[in-house]
Amino acid sequence: MLHNKLELISHNSEKAFSGYTIFSPMGRPLVLLINMKGEVVHEWEMPTMCGNYAYLLPNGNLLAAQKTKEGPIDLPGKGGQLIEMDWDGNILWEYTDHGQNHDFRRLDNGNTAYPAWEIMPDEAAARVLGGRPGTEHKNGIYGDVVREIDSEGNLVWEWKACRDIEIEKYPLCEIEHRHEYGHMNSLQPLENGDYLISCRNNHLIAIIDRQTKDFSWSMCDMALGHQHDATMLENGNILVFVNGAHSIYNGPKFGSRIHEIDPKTKKVVWEYKGSPPYTFHSPFISGMERLPNGNTLICEGQWGRLFEVTMNGEIVWDYVSPYFNGKDVPYAEGNFVFRCYRYAAESPQIAGRLPTDAG
Repeated sequence: MLHNKLELISHNSEKAFSGYTIFSPMGRPLVLLINMKGEVVHEWEMPTMCGNYAYLLPNGNLLAAQKTKEGPIDLPGKGGQLIEMDWDGNILWEYTDHGQNHDFRRLDNGNTAYPAWEIMPDEAAARVLGGRPGTEHKNGIYGDVVREIDSEGNLVWEWKACRDIEIEKYPLCEIEHRHEYGHMNSLQPLENGDYLISCRNNHLIAIIDRQTKDFSWSMCDMALGHQHDATMLENGNILVFVNGAHSIYNGPKFGSRIHEIDPKTKKVVWEYKGSPPYTFHSPFISGMERLPNGNTLICEGQWGRLFEVTMNGEIVWDYVSPYFNGKDVPYAEGNFVFRCYRYAAESPQIAGRLPTDAG
């Protein structure tokens, strides 16, 4: 919902998980770390516009995406170049793939995985069901690809939606355009080498089997509402931001949801929603993180709102980004935030770099 107050709204220090929160205001070449008081304690200036978000690696370096001018610049979520920066903003590593979009993850073995776009072959595009007829992109239909590269930039593994799954089984939302098949907005590497993905335009979350490249598990359901940020929890459940667009929750009257889903039953075992529901609503971008104390950090992306709730739904930390962009920044007018993360002061990402008291 639209917030009249900016920066820190509230903070219950007894119930909130203390630490530093990282976020990147969309439409700005900037990454920020704030303490629990909402004060900026560190920042990175990016060479060019950020490609959605950034996060800290265990060694304290920043992994981020930047937008490039090449590739499909008219599709939302574009990045194009991945960079690793040290604490002082020095670039240590970079890799360019103009099709890279939305997400990127550094693996334990040093490799990096990310989703990308490429035009689907005609025979595969003809198998895409759903979407509004005649709304294909001028170049055809872009399909999702997952690429894994080593530290030298060599491709070591690749998955393609147009080749590796039964396309007809996962149709596009009927009222969505046909620019893309999938629109993968999150990619999480799992411990066994598989990947958990979220494809917005299909209302689809799924696990890609690394060996077979087929889905070992999937959930394709309008109840997901063009979801974002599917995340496997330590208990085996999947946490997901249910945006509420084009779904059974459609419209601000019903708001967005955070759902924890048991993949065995595909049932919701925990939910957060606004009270009343319309007070929590972001129909696009957005995400969440389950914190070590059991609370959930939520990014209500459309409104630039970052807030923390207990398992009982109590809001114990609430912050609204004061970083706005003008109308000259495509797709980023407002104070949008794609995703955020929280790091404890004693975590490997922060330890020794900032005060142990995060406010």
